[in-house]
Amino acid sequence: MKTRIFVGFIVMMFVFVTPLSANGKVDIQKYFNDTANKVKATENAAEKREILNESFQNLSKALEKVENMGLVSNENRDVFDQFKNNLQEKQDELAGNNGYERIPDSQLNNFSNYVVQDMEQALSISLVALLLIIILVILLI
Repeated sequence: MKTRIFVGFIVMMFVFVTPLSANGKVDIQKYFNDTANKVKATENAAEKREILNESFQNLSKALEKVENMGLVSNENRDVFDQFKNNLQEKQDELAGNNGYERIPDSQLNNFSNYVVQDMEQALSISLVALLLIIILVILLI
């Protein structure tokens, strides 16, 4: 009887978590797309940089909160760290820090598109679905 309940519980988790994880991934992709759209709608290069930088900082803060809450398992630690490092590289590239050449003002729209594509790919490949939902919740708070 306990085995049947356990198997039923596992099946229910897959039934409910799969749609939630897909929605979480779509919402985070929307977050990046919205940022790119704001960048493209802005004429001033300094404002474009500020929009991108603020987006990176918000996501970094959300990732820190997730990490501090102890929600990253040992199995997901490498993936989580890769995602954080990827985000930091984008911030460095935008600002021209840590050996990266600063993105020219004329390339900020292209850079925002690149960030969207790169982060979407990173999300598709690396992060666990439940972690995506948690990050989304923290970003929206």
